[in-house]
Amino acid sequence: MAAVRMDGKALAAKVRAQVAEEVPAFGEPVCLATILVGDDPASHVYVSSKHKASHEAGIDSRDHRFPADTPEGAILDLLAVLNTDDEVDGILVQLPLPEHMDESKVLTAVDPAKDVDGFHPLNAGLLFQGQPRLVPATPLGIMAMLDEYGIELRGKEAVVIGRSEIVGKPMAMLLLAEHATVTICHSRTADLAAHSRRADVLVAAAGRAGLVTPDMVKPGAVVVDVAMNRTEAGLVGDVDPAVFEVAGHMTPVPGGVGPMTIAMLLRNTLAAARARRSGVAVPGA
Repeated sequence: MAAVRMDGKALAAKVRAQVAEEVPAFGEPVCLATILVGDDPASHVYVSSKHKASHEAGIDSRDHRFPADTPEGAILDLLAVLNTDDEVDGILVQLPLPEHMDESKVLTAVDPAKDVDGFHPLNAGLLFQGQPRLVPATPLGIMAMLDEYGIELRGKEAVVIGRSEIVGKPMAMLLLAEHATVTICHSRTADLAAHSRRADVLVAAAGRAGLVTPDMVKPGAVVVDVAMNRTEAGLVGDVDPAVFEVAGHMTPVPGGVGPMTIAMLLRNTLAAARARRSGVAVPGA
């Protein structure tokens, strides 16, 4: 029997509709500022999608785009302005940045209270300590999908393939907080299949097309395919589609995790606005 298809597009629409109801109820303008440096076509598409979704949810947005040769100092100066601008609730720096920029330095320059991507060391540290405030949108969206489909995590074996600061590491922390037993695998893991076959919940976020094959998946497992790899055949994930015949639940690519990322970004922006106006910590994930 084929796996239950976890429809991220439908859930994202529901989350975005909820945010669109909550923004006017909040009673004050909410604003997201984005910074994009360079001419990467995919980044321009992502940022435009974020602005479109923001407007549909009633969130104001500011779109700052710069050529690839922009000095790092110019971006740091802009961040200093946005950090102190009381009309801006969320700040997002689109990655990747050009090679001449220190990505860590730029991300650390964002006010943690406006860090709707959840990449600032303070927000990462709070997540590690089990006190999440602003959490990266992709893993947060995955947790929302698991909840939507009634996936039990307590005591389950969870395997995360990928150790990025954006998905892999925060994903592991969120699963651990729900009492799953978590293993993080990566490019140097010996015998990846031995780990993945134990997983009740398998999250693939390595960025390698077709990495996970049916023989690597425990029958009935929940498989979340995070990656979107551009190939000659189009967009594909890290998981071979044939895994649908083995898994119990699985996300498609596209239409799975991707739509949830933007939806949770909007939710984070509203959460940041509420926290800044009330003077209390941003609610946890």
